[in-house]
Amino acid sequence: MSTGPILEYTVSTGFTVGISSSASFLTSRHDSTKYSVLLGAIKFTQKSQFLIPIQSTVWTAGNKYNLLGDWHYINFPQNTYGFGGYTTSADGYIVDYKSIRLYEFVLRRVKNNLYAGLGYQLDYHWDIQQLNPPVQNTDFDIYGYSTTSLSSGLSLDILYDSRKSSVSPEGGSFYCNLSFLQNSTLLGSNSHWNSLMIDIRKYFRMPGNNVFALWSYNVFTLSGNPPYLDLPGTGTDTYNNTGRGYIYDRFIGKKMIDLEAEFRYHITRNGLLGGVLFANAESLSEMTSNRFQVISPAAGIGLRVKFNKFSNTNVGIDYAVGVHGSQGFYGNLGEVF
Repeated sequence: MSTGPILEYTVSTGFTVGISSSASFLTSRHDSTKYSVLLGAIKFTQKSQFLIPIQSTVWTAGNKYNLLGDWHYINFPQNTYGFGGYTTSADGYIVDYKSIRLYEFVLRRVKNNLYAGLGYQLDYHWDIQQLNPPVQNTDFDIYGYSTTSLSSGLSLDILYDSRKSSVSPEGGSFYCNLSFLQNSTLLGSNSHWNSLMIDIRKYFRMPGNNVFALWSYNVFTLSGNPPYLDLPGTGTDTYNNTGRGYIYDRFIGKKMIDLEAEFRYHITRNGLLGGVLFANAESLSEMTSNRFQVISPAAGIGLRVKFNKFSNTNVGIDYAVGVHGSQGFYGNLGEVF
């Protein structure tokens, strides 16, 4: 287990201080058992945000079951710009809110690296306020503004995961997660709505024990209307990593496609320092047409510093540049994907 202080800077948070902890362990001495990982942090940001994220990936003996958790509490004033890719920086204003997320999934091995199972997802937002919006009727107002929102639903998940470690995937491994989510008023949700998430990652071995990685992260609302703050958008994946080069939720919509590529290379022979080169592009559906019309690309470079030798966990700091002057630094514990 490793614990250390946090000093970060991102365009979404400004400077961040706090403490983070990671633990990597094996639940069995069985040779095939994968590393289980727990990640947690307490963060205070320059923009008066307070975050407690806790993520877990637990593999039982022989990888028979995979238990996944994503919990967090946040008090998170954040920028919002409205639907789709035509919005500009001038459209941005602050939405303040508090939020609790409780996600838990239990997956059972079907064959080799293939798993299937059920999950429960809860997102509750309260004290939602729009602060000094630039127009009288914002996209939030048009879509359906409320001071609270609750999404509660069951998910059906299919997972293929050949990675030995989720925080430091090795070359040659493959990951694919399909998740169908059905929110229901019977479970306390404000409305019935469902969505499909498709998360695909492939890692290629490169000379010098380096890795070239590809990521496709996609969310499609199939029916109904998710609450505004539950819509897919930039950085709304589990670890808030999609769309480096843009602020969190810079683009939102009922449908999202995000594609990313990253080359990971060693700087020192002992693995203490490493680097990455990356590029990404994403598109979010427009509110009126519900179609993809704008592609927003970005690219950047990053540094990796070894944080935990046992689990091969790195601390990452990336700098990315998007379009229309969008740019910034991004921090992460573990690889971005």
